[in-house]
Amino acid sequence: MLGMYREVVDVSSDKEVRLVESALFSAGRAVSVDEIKEATGLSPKKIKAAIDRLVEIHNKSDTSSMEIVKAGNKFAMQLKPVYAEHTRKLAKPEIPFHVMKTLALIAYHQPIRQADLRRMIGPKVYDHVDILVEKKLVNTKPQGSTEVLTTSRLFPEYFGIDSTKPEEIREFLARKTGVKK
Repeated sequence: MLGMYREVVDVSSDKEVRLVESALFSAGRAVSVDEIKEATGLSPKKIKAAIDRLVEIHNKSDTSSMEIVKAGNKFAMQLKPVYAEHTRKLAKPEIPFHVMKTLALIAYHQPIRQADLRRMIGPKVYDHVDILVEKKLVNTKPQGSTEVLTTSRLFPEYFGIDSTKPEEIREFLARKTGVKK
């Protein structure tokens, strides 16, 4: 397996590829080139070359259960979907399922008034929104006696969506869930 790393171009040594891979794995979230630079001391050019190599190693290989994904201008290492569905039960969810459903409704219908969302799912929406705001996944903006809810800039990064535009997020969710527009 180590022989695969020998093909790395001069700007990225075996050690540098493993260092960037370690940074992505350890972060457990999408990170920017600057964050990787700060953690590893590598130049942006070497980091980008290492990421390109990691994409070859993980994304284009049937021997790896991991993949490198781009979310906006950040990168993350995650399980490939085919493996994630089999191991999901082992991972403790960061966001409870019922709160995740509320988040999906906000993302799909954004901007949405909290009062309208309450009519959809009931009074528990207030607790759910508090959790989502605390996790910085949802923004609120006062509007009269209610609030308007939208996803934050962290939302697409958290879910590996390569856009912050509400319409593109909606299309992504529709594709992933099989919803016809």
